[in-house]
Amino acid sequence: MSSWMTFSFQDAVSPIMEQLIMFHDHTMMIIIMITVIVSYMMTTLFINKFINRLLLEGQMIELIWTIMPAFLLIFIALPSLRILYLLEEINNPLITIKAVGHQWFWSYEYSDFKKIEFDSYMKPTNELDLNEFRLLDTDNRITLPYNINTRILVTSTDVIHSWTIPSLGIKIDASPGRINQGSIMMNRPGLYFGQCSEICGANHSFMPIVMESVNLKSFISWLNQY
Repeated sequence: MSSWMTFSFQDAVSPIMEQLIMFHDHTMMIIIMITVIVSYMMTTLFINKFINRLLLEGQMIELIWTIMPAFLLIFIALPSLRILYLLEEINNPLITIKAVGHQWFWSYEYSDFKKIEFDSYMKPTNELDLNEFRLLDTDNRITLPYNINTRILVTSTDVIHSWTIPSLGIKIDASPGRINQGSIMMNRPGLYFGQCSEICGANHSFMPIVMESVNLKSFISWLNQY
């Protein structure tokens, strides 16, 4: 069971990720249905002896196998376009943070409240506590409140990076000289892990991201520490 779960998505922690998982399941059902039907037809062609050497055309079956794939593509395309628009939607964010990619660490800026800036490096293995993850934990975590719309601005100072947290359904390219934005809306507290998803150099795999989701009161207390 545990090995099978490695092929599934992480538990969704945002409405966007829930939509992405539902779209994945919807599309996989269509693909499985097509695969089963085509496999059945190929199998029957191999094992039966019903042949007609003089058959030149079959307008009805040709009409059916032209129209049916068109309908299936529509059933896939419409939900896909809807989610693409939702991914780009920024709904009146109450908080804005900025993530800057470096070789090979992330730095973050909270400019809405005070001038809060810090770097986030991967924790070395010999400094990990018992409840921390190797190659995934950082010395400074991003802290944000849940159930509050947050905008994140992502850029880079050197090469192209990619700021990604799978359980949030967010993946934003960090390009030098350009600022890309995304929306974060977490619906429960917890720790959520991600990594740079763009091959950005020798230490590419050592750029983890840790997002800590807390309630608003704890977030304000965290801000007051700076």
